[in-house]
Amino acid sequence: MKVLVACEYSGVVRDSFTNLGHDAWSCDILPTETKGNHIQDDVLKHLDKGWDLLIAHPPCTYLSRAGARWLYPKAGQLDQVRYEKGLKGKEFFMALYNAPIKKIAVENPTPFKIFNLPKPTQIVQPYEYGHSFSKRTLLWLKNLPQLIPTDIISEYKPLLPSNTGGKKRGQKSSSGFVHNAKDASKTFSGIAKAMAEQWG
Repeated sequence: MKVLVACEYSGVVRDSFTNLGHDAWSCDILPTETKGNHIQDDVLKHLDKGWDLLIAHPPCTYLSRAGARWLYPKAGQLDQVRYEKGLKGKEFFMALYNAPIKKIAVENPTPFKIFNLPKPTQIVQPYEYGHSFSKRTLLWLKNLPQLIPTDIISEYKPLLPSNTGGKKRGQKSSSGFVHNAKDASKTFSGIAKAMAEQWG
């Protein structure tokens, strides 16, 4: 199977498919952090290359509900610049969601309602796949079954605790996980493994 993992430079999802014998490639504007098949470019230029499966992780900076305080810095007052960036983010999201590929999974956190994204298919949590963290992640699926949990952990902590707002990037949070954008955006290996085993 030819698999394209969009907006990934960690190689976690790509390598999970490669390890099962698939022709998997990651694609991002950044170079890959691990050795493997990687296209360093705008992924929109590569959607028509005969892929069987697309797994996409579009940037959530301006779409996520977690950024609501920045979108409305003052009660009832919309930050027009941030809103326009959110609309561009939605356009990119939808280009991936509507790619000319039969099987598609798009992953993102809960979006802000103002951007009116399609209804997600499924919500997954790291603690359902062998990790002792919670991080609500939504999946928009096309021609793919919902992921089945593989290893449910009963005790877990938030990946990004609510009390980390004042911490500097790179400083350890109370959960013990390094609190920075790269770590927060990386797919958990248990979820990546489930994707490869159940969708490959």
